Amino acid sequence: MSVVGEQLSVGLRWLAEERRIVCALLIEAEGSSPFQPGAFMLIDADGAIEGSITGGCVESDVVGNALEMLAGDGGPRTLHYGVSDEAAHEVGLMCGGTVHVFVHELAGAARAVCCEAYDAAARGLPAGIATLVEGDAPGAKLAVADGHVIGGLQGPELLDRSVARDLTALSERGTSALRHYGLSGEALGSGLSVHLQAFRTAPTLVLVGAIDYSAAVAALASAAGYQVLIADAREAFARAERFSRVATVHIGWPAPAIDERELGPRDAVIVFSHDPKFDEPAILAALRSDAGYIGALGSRRTASDRTARLIAAGADPQALERVHSPCGLDIGAATPEEVAISIMAEVIAARSGRGGEALISTESSIRPR
Repeated sequence: MSVVGEQLSVGLRWLAEERRIVCALLIEAEGSSPFQPGAFMLIDADGAIEGSITGGCVESDVVGNALEMLAGDGGPRTLHYGVSDEAAHEVGLMCGGTVHVFVHELAGAARAVCCEAYDAAARGLPAGIATLVEGDAPGAKLAVADGHVIGGLQGPELLDRSVARDLTALSERGTSALRHYGLSGEALGSGLSVHLQAFRTAPTLVLVGAIDYSAAVAALASAAGYQVLIADAREAFARAERFSRVATVHIGWPAPAIDERELGPRDAVIVFSHDPKFDEPAILAALRSDAGYIGALGSRRTASDRTARLIAAGADPQALERVHSPCGLDIGAATPEEVAISIMAEVIAARSGRGGEALISTESSIRPR
């Protein structure tokens, strides 16, 4: 389960246990920041913490504010931390950016809204939560979960309609943003500030072949937030528990399993079986899809021989340029676990449009674009 998935699972459990919960939501970041807006922490009345908003820079101060709030000392508040602020140095914000954190208790109707949105997101459905930051009822929430609008921001009806429309659009892209609306709820205006937090549906990774390398890649990819499918027609191999622990297992021909999925630019297919009758139809199926990454394990000679067979079978040589083979980045990997790191690093670099160079050798922003 991904980090966000674990947060959602814990949040659902805490809500079901009727704990008092404060949510600290990263609503805006300027300059360098470890996490993107939309990152959030949950803090309960006993000081239990789930999640992070800056990777440890300001969390202690935020938790202190949350516990003050739960003790009855004030209501929702927006905290600002910048590298030039004395408070930022005291709490450890040294990344060079400025972050704005909205701290508020999940109370009343907001609890029910979060419960439904967290549940939808945890099940992989498009979902997002809008939180009123500046207005008559700061902390009020509206959610869009699998196309359904839940709750409201306790303001003009037009505000709910405008926010629901914008939140739906952001949820489809999986991005978060702080938006401003007019006092009557019009989209082009000011006076009301709303943070739109979208939970991105997990990308899919299809691994062809139930072998050591696929088990290692599946474990790493699952932790990185991918929905992983391991496909292999050899039941004796695929039934092993080490595969079902880290992925969904499809026992059958891999190519149909790829064809029946609507793979997009964030998704990936990697073939591992070393058996042409499985690997090559799977590669052709992946090429028919919009998968953003297609990879194949093997030596350079294996890759060259495979390419020649695919071209002889009618594959478009230009289309085959989409296939990363041999797959992975050159990090000197030897064990299946090291190879998994090499492969997933290349998958993530391809998804982010990065080259996979050492950061010390680059001058571009470290933050994802």
